[in-house]
Amino acid sequence: MSQDGARLANAAATLIGVPFRLHGRNRVTGLDCVGLVAASLEAIDLKPVTPRGYHLRNTSIERWLGCAHRSGLKTASGAPISGDIVLTVPGPGQTHLLIMESSRSFIHAHAGLRRVVRQPFDQSVKPQNIWRVKPRAKDT
Repeated sequence: MSQDGARLANAAATLIGVPFRLHGRNRVTGLDCVGLVAASLEAIDLKPVTPRGYHLRNTSIERWLGCAHRSGLKTASGAPISGDIVLTVPGPGQTHLLIMESSRSFIHAHAGLRRVVRQPFDQSVKPQNIWRVKPRAKDT
């Protein structure tokens, strides 16, 4: 894991307890899963590019996938590790981002619980996409 991966996981952990708010981008008024990722990336000095116009249910997310690469992330494969951003599909028409804290737990903005939480990661979950922070000069 890179230094930035560890920093990203730690930044996400500081947001546990923040209220959930659809399209939320402010830790005081609330965050959704995209807002959680954006706030965590900003905390490690990256400039996130966030999608606009999405809903709790979407038929396609293709137009937003490029936001990850423009935000300083690279596509990864294999099992997710600490600091990875994982795109999951929890139900039909639903997509969700989470940040891996370790190989066994993740942090995400939980709409049902109405806040950012830590939860165990089910190893049987098949991520749709995994991104890692691109190495920067200080990580090499």
